[in-house]
Amino acid sequence: MADVQLDTVDALMARYAAGILPAPARVLVEAHLEMQSINRPKVAEYEMVVGDILEHMEPVSLRLRDEALKAVFAAAPLAMAGTARAQPNAFFPKAIRDFAGLDAAEIPWKRKLPGFKEYSLGKIDGCDVSFFWLKPGRVIPAHTHEGYELSLVLDGAFNDTRGRFAKGDISVADESIDHRPVAEAECPCIGFAVSQAPVKLTGSWRQLLGDMIG
Repeated sequence: MADVQLDTVDALMARYAAGILPAPARVLVEAHLEMQSINRPKVAEYEMVVGDILEHMEPVSLRLRDEALKAVFAAAPLAMAGTARAQPNAFFPKAIRDFAGLDAAEIPWKRKLPGFKEYSLGKIDGCDVSFFWLKPGRVIPAHTHEGYELSLVLDGAFNDTRGRFAKGDISVADESIDHRPVAEAECPCIGFAVSQAPVKLTGSWRQLLGDMIG
């Protein structure tokens, strides 16, 4: 994902339509499109544009065809967290259930901070992939990003300096964003995150200490 500019949701949708997103980011977009219809027409338009471009491109011969096919078939399958299940789920879209192999109730959460739990799927297709759970009112310490972070809200909502992100919304953050997300008070905020690099903590030590303690 290092060479893909993902600074807005529109850019994310365009790259999804073009088929150039890493696998976890593609799953995140598919889940968003399951949960919300607002961007479906836009993706359809992008796909038409991409199809038109491909239709008018000059054919290009594939050199070393046999070697290329051999490399494709020899590649290891994409690592997943488990075997996909088909049971209905309270708020996980099918795209994420199939990808993670887990229903919401089966996630083996690990405590990261008081009121902040996480379950990491590890490194997949060059991205760090995880689920997060924030208790109502929980503040995430102020931070910026050394790369791109995409967060899809699966349940609940959080707020930061950019506004409110509720169920089905995607937050796109990069090095230009310095924020301190806060889960809303009504219910826990649960999300699916795909990131390029670790976060970089910002803010004063006093604020950081208070946010870490929760």
